Amino acid sequence: LFFPAVLEEVLVSIENELQAVEMQIQELVDKQQELLQKKKRIKNLIKQSSGELEAGGSKDTENSAEEWNKTDFPWYEKIKTALQSKFKLQKFRSLQLETVNAAMAGKDIFLVMPTGGGKSLCYQLPAVCSDGFTLVICPLISLMEDQLMVLEQLGISAALLNASSSKEHVKWVHTEMVKRNSQLKLIYVTPEKIAKSKMFMSKLEKAYQAGCLARIAVDEVHCCSQWGHDFRPDYKSLGILKRQFPNTPLIGLTATATNHVLKDAQTILHVQKCITFTASFNRPNLYYEVRHKPSNNEDFIEDIVKTINGRYKGLSGIVYCFSQKDSEQVTVSLQKLGIKAGTYHANMDAKYKTKVHKGWATNQIQVVVATVAFGMGIDKPDVRFVIHHSMSKSMENYYQESGRAGRDDQKADCILYYGFGDIFRISTMVVMENVGQEKLYDMVSYCQNMSKCRRVLIAHHFDEVWDSANCNRMCDNCCRENACEKMDITGYCRDLIKILEQADSMSEKLTPLKLIDAWSGKGVSKFRVPEVTPPKHPREELERIIAHLLLQQYLKEDFSFTAFATISYLKVGPKARLLKNEGHVITIEGITNRKSVFKAKPSQSSDSKGSRENAQTGSKTVQDSVGKKSETHKRPSCGPNLKAKKPKLQAGGNDQPVVID
Repeated sequence: LFFPAVLEEVLVSIENELQAVEMQIQELVDKQQELLQKKKRIKNLIKQSSGELEAGGSKDTENSAEEWNKTDFPWYEKIKTALQSKFKLQKFRSLQLETVNAAMAGKDIFLVMPTGGGKSLCYQLPAVCSDGFTLVICPLISLMEDQLMVLEQLGISAALLNASSSKEHVKWVHTEMVKRNSQLKLIYVTPEKIAKSKMFMSKLEKAYQAGCLARIAVDEVHCCSQWGHDFRPDYKSLGILKRQFPNTPLIGLTATATNHVLKDAQTILHVQKCITFTASFNRPNLYYEVRHKPSNNEDFIEDIVKTINGRYKGLSGIVYCFSQKDSEQVTVSLQKLGIKAGTYHANMDAKYKTKVHKGWATNQIQVVVATVAFGMGIDKPDVRFVIHHSMSKSMENYYQESGRAGRDDQKADCILYYGFGDIFRISTMVVMENVGQEKLYDMVSYCQNMSKCRRVLIAHHFDEVWDSANCNRMCDNCCRENACEKMDITGYCRDLIKILEQADSMSEKLTPLKLIDAWSGKGVSKFRVPEVTPPKHPREELERIIAHLLLQQYLKEDFSFTAFATISYLKVGPKARLLKNEGHVITIEGITNRKSVFKAKPSQSSDSKGSRENAQTGSKTVQDSVGKKSETHKRPSCGPNLKAKKPKLQAGGNDQPVVID
């Protein structure tokens, strides 16, 4: 005969076990989906290599990249002449000819091309070679002003309409819009203009009826999709353009969009059928590196200055910061140590921003210290380095920002400083965004990874398959001399959960920093758990373990909103239930010496064994994992001779020199 209380305990145990099984099933389903998607991508690559599916072309249309990569179109001589005489360029870059040909043929097009690949030319050249004008929709006025400045220098007639435009200027543009013989070739507006100006829409109607609206270009088209990294609500109103002007071809352009985002944007813009050209994400001349961010600000700035004065003496670069305040403080710190630096962010005076921009463009300023406000439309070819003072809020943002280096196709470096505190600083900023936290965690995962080729990680994010052998040692992970092995951190996870559960029982919340203090036996004594043995590792290693457990959902963030700030706390995550199974193991990859004999093994479940096991067995491994990190980030100097014509590059790893023929 069983007592009800005993039966209740058995029932709870069964329910917990069922939940754990369900989570394991979901993990397997997710893994299955991932493998199926990878299988599909591999099959497409096989088809591409056999000619059944053309690389760079859309799978959803009868048209392919190869069909448009021809010089026998009736307009070819016209576009070739304009390319050389108007744009002062001698040849097309990858996918530019294909896109221009398709645009001249009146096709709807989506173009995915890396930052610096020459997207603007793909609608500017057809605009110059066609009757009528091209309507260009851009998200930022600064970007449009930059393009207008360049077009003016080239002698191409273009106009910008915004809230600060004079009545006379607006009247002139409206008049030119319906002139058959007008020399005005490009009209730039923000999406807000389409959404909110009935007057402008009526003028577009008249231009369309007069046959003067040649095409519509939607720049940064990923902004249409709520799944994109930079969703803007006003972009959703752009669907009216295809409904009102169905016979006007549309071209959507972006540097960063997954297939899911592109399909969503196509639906929002009411594009029924289009040709999609996708350039490879890979920038072979860029070296990707992730460094641990020193907790001491003086040490951090010193490391940045040492890097700039070493590899990049006299060479142009950008330092991206998380906030406007950061950018101002870093600029002052760099200037004090002799670096010619200038600040650039959205809230600065327009005249000062122009001064900094021009000073940098003419090499009077070596380094621009900026927020994300700097870069869109900035086309300085000889940027030798992009340093991220803090990580970006998404992989898309990072790819776009780092892509501003090396646009001259010569070797350049992309260095990201990864700090534990930045995770939660950024998460409180993106918590209200639809997929903000998910995208941030993808970025954190990229930073945490110490074994996979950086290009493989980027490729996976953008739905491409990449062979790490083709990296040519152009990332820190491919240059590592030490092996990566898995370390068992199950005991540590159990300890952290005990600390969090104890805090919860006291109706207390722990920030990430307080959790580390309690785990380390520091800070407020009431948060410590007597049976948890403080690990004997440097703080940065403990941070890496907690970040890993957060990404794997053994821990989760819990946000508290106050009148002045959003605060991130850590709580027990959904996967913590899996630890009720004593055989469950959690591992993390770390750098170890090749002679290391450590192998991951199941952690014991008793109260103190978890701490002892990790403290003894894993100590050497974790220390190698992060402690040696700085030793593995040696990188050959770019050298001032990179300003010469495009060289043949032979990448060197660690202490091997870079050979430039």
